[in-house]
Amino acid sequence: MKNGLYSIHIHMLDGVKGRDSGVLILRDGVLLGGGPYFWSRGSYIFGDGTWKGELSTNQHSPFADPLVRPLFAGAEATSGFSGTFSEEGAEVYGTVLVAGYRSLGFRATLKWLTEA
Repeated sequence: MKNGLYSIHIHMLDGVKGRDSGVLILRDGVLLGGGPYFWSRGSYIFGDGTWKGELSTNQHSPFADPLVRPLFAGAEATSGFSGTFSEEGAEVYGTVLVAGYRSLGFRATLKWLTEA
């Protein structure tokens, strides 16, 4: 897994409508990132074209549209993921635990942008 700055695009699974995009910095087993509404921090391990990790996500800004209902309802959400990677990016599937009791599946694609 190359250290650097990645774009990330997340799509919720399990019949839940939800998506998000942002950036992640991956460096030596640590990931940090965010977007217009959320920020995340976590860790990962990798080898032989596969990787896995965990992260915590928090909301830093309210949604501009009052009709949009955030999946996390402002609470910290924890996630575990695993997937594959190449020189160009990565793909993962994972589960996010919302408010300590509701689990939701997600798929994310990462594209390597530059060294960071």
